[in-house]
Amino acid sequence: MSVSVPSSDLIRAAVLVLWAGAAMADGPASDVPAQAPPSRVVSINLCTDQLAMLLAAPGQLISVSHLASDPLSSSMVEQAAGYVQNRGGAEQVYLMHPDLVLAGTYTATATVELLTGLGVKVVQVPPADTLAQVVGQMRVVGSALGRDAEAEAMVTRFQSDLAALAVPGDKAPAAMYYPNGYTAGAGTLSDEILTLTGFHNVAGEAGLTGGGILPLERLVMAAPKMIVTSTPYPGQSRSEEILTHPALRAVRDKAARARMSDADWVCGTPYLLNAVRGMADARRALEAAE
Repeated sequence: MSVSVPSSDLIRAAVLVLWAGAAMADGPASDVPAQAPPSRVVSINLCTDQLAMLLAAPGQLISVSHLASDPLSSSMVEQAAGYVQNRGGAEQVYLMHPDLVLAGTYTATATVELLTGLGVKVVQVPPADTLAQVVGQMRVVGSALGRDAEAEAMVTRFQSDLAALAVPGDKAPAAMYYPNGYTAGAGTLSDEILTLTGFHNVAGEAGLTGGGILPLERLVMAAPKMIVTSTPYPGQSRSEEILTHPALRAVRDKAARARMSDADWVCGTPYLLNAVRGMADARRALEAAE
């Protein structure tokens, strides 16, 4: 299979090949014993950043992506401050001499191709669309780090906490509504969290599968009893104007609202429990008010 790589990346690749001989003398990934856990791990994906910070042995993880330090997307900003940041570039990562790179399946394809071609082990972790896949991610990253026991302990705690947060009984209509009218429909992690915590997703009932746009008119007609929105970004954005539309305001006036931290919804980590707990509390408050 042929892979199209931008010319700038081809130039970088040529330079990296010239460096490779000297770098190998410092200990290439191929010199690491097959059964030995990696000792120099670099993560270039927000979600693997956080799982690695939670699971890695002291000193095992040496770098995380710059996104791990963004409070609007990361739940582990303080922890990320203790690691070298990277921007996912092949040159930067390679010169750290990693024996394992953790990436997402959609992370910088050119970077992954170049690192793999240079003999660096790369483990790609797909995004989680279900709670079962969240558990799978924990185990994949734990296994890659040689920390299976720690990952299994994390899974046990996560599943126990999820079970305790479930809200039984009738489901109330709810909507996730973000800039540009973006929402999460059926078959998404957000949809499953809504179901677990006593809601049914109006976007899924409107026929939306996966992420997509829910027209404001459809939202108004659905008359949700709960609207979940995100924290506005600094400054003004045209994409956020829909969140102040008079029609949406009218729906909000009749519904309960929950403003959640985006960071707790983004990745399949134990911090997802913050989102679940927030929705469970919101459902119980709604029930008490009825």
